[in-house]
Amino acid sequence: MKSILKRQENLQKKSWALLSGRDHILGKLKKIIIFIFLTCILPFTSAQTNNSNFKEKIDSILSAGFFSSTISAVKVFDLSKSKLLYEKNSKLLLRPASNLKLFTTAAALLFLGTDFHFKTNAYYSGQILNDTLYGNIYLKGGFDPFFNIGDLDSMISDIKKLNIKSIKGNIYADVSNIDSLYWGKGWMWDDAADATIPYLSSLNINENKIQVFTEPQEIDYPAIVTFYPESNYYSSEVNVKTIKEDTSKLETTSDWINRKNKIYVNGFQSVDGNIDSSEINIFHPEILFINLFKEHLIKNGILFSGQLDTISTPEMVILFSEILRNIDSVIVKTNKESSNLGAEMLLYSLAEKFYGLPATVVNGIKLIYSLITLTGNDPKKFRIVDGSGVSHYNLVSSELILDLLKYMYYHHSELIWRYINSLPIAGVDGLLKTRMQDGPAYNNVRAKTGTLSGVSSISGYLNAQNGDKLSFSILMENFVGSSKPVRAIQDSLLTIFSLFNEE
Repeated sequence: MKSILKRQENLQKKSWALLSGRDHILGKLKKIIIFIFLTCILPFTSAQTNNSNFKEKIDSILSAGFFSSTISAVKVFDLSKSKLLYEKNSKLLLRPASNLKLFTTAAALLFLGTDFHFKTNAYYSGQILNDTLYGNIYLKGGFDPFFNIGDLDSMISDIKKLNIKSIKGNIYADVSNIDSLYWGKGWMWDDAADATIPYLSSLNINENKIQVFTEPQEIDYPAIVTFYPESNYYSSEVNVKTIKEDTSKLETTSDWINRKNKIYVNGFQSVDGNIDSSEINIFHPEILFINLFKEHLIKNGILFSGQLDTISTPEMVILFSEILRNIDSVIVKTNKESSNLGAEMLLYSLAEKFYGLPATVVNGIKLIYSLITLTGNDPKKFRIVDGSGVSHYNLVSSELILDLLKYMYYHHSELIWRYINSLPIAGVDGLLKTRMQDGPAYNNVRAKTGTLSGVSSISGYLNAQNGDKLSFSILMENFVGSSKPVRAIQDSLLTIFSLFNEE
């Protein structure tokens, strides 16, 4: 195992060397894209940027008319030479969006440790006589954000190993280790159906969402709609018709206003279309968990007719199954895919380790503030209310983010490879897979993105053309419409950074 970890570390070190109103709105977006092409892309046909006008090139982009109403905050630092290269508005307090995950994942690596594992445990009470369990099943959450159906089936297999064919008792979900908040502070109320902003629990399954698949049939016939994972815990109402037109129009939503798990799938699907997929949030995911557990028991021929409920696990119970997930896999998925559930579960795990039960967001944030203190900043000057960056209440600066990146690089050589390895790679994977797909930023920039309505951010590391390692933070806020043109501007800036060639 040590040799495997050593090889992974060497590969990670090698990879570090490679870091290298509607018509009006549409019209403005077109003008912005044209501006980016003329002012940002065409100048970079040469092999390197002119060092004498490095700052001028950045200023020319950030002084465009677009920024007369949109705030930009940028800071770039040469880690190899310990030298500030550029800054603008770097002290302004802005919403970081998912750039906040840089703090949460760094705190998790530092304070939870690289040996930390998420644990989801299954216990039984009573006794087993012949092939019948006369007692209850207790499923205890351990903040694992990525517990899946395969893990659930592993638990069922562990029951079968006990030769249990019938359960005379109940199944309980134990979420006593988490506070009663199921929705983050400052999370938008009308995002409740958005599967990327999940309901919170310490007992999670399938990332607390239901996947919906729609497959066209013959023209004028209903499309086939399937759900995963299937469960009687939620209901559905489907009205999707197959049409001959080329364009499909599908809508998946739920009765989220009343916090009811009823899924609605409506619209039209082109007969020539592929299978469409969408996702929807599920309320009280711990209840979905125990429902799925019961249903998979029955599918495996184990009889059960008891009740389902939530309760604290009593002391006199026997552990029969434990599912572990290492912290590296959670941090990688949290940063590369920008998993909000992953970030929030890391925050709760921090709270549990250092402040006990029940784990609370407030206590988890204390560890984030401790990290900010370690970077040399005063946490009282910033506001952090969650671990994912979903909240519109969060306020940080590009300077603070850069100080975090510098702190991890200079003070934690034992962790920096893990940290960098968790970030999306430009043009290669994660949420940067479709950005910077060529040029000097490709397969070079490793950065965390962030997006909210009117907010776009990107911060991370790259290799400059002269071989120096740079860290950067770009926050942009207060724009209307799609974030696509804003990302194009950011990508142009990252091209400039990548071409930096000062000796």
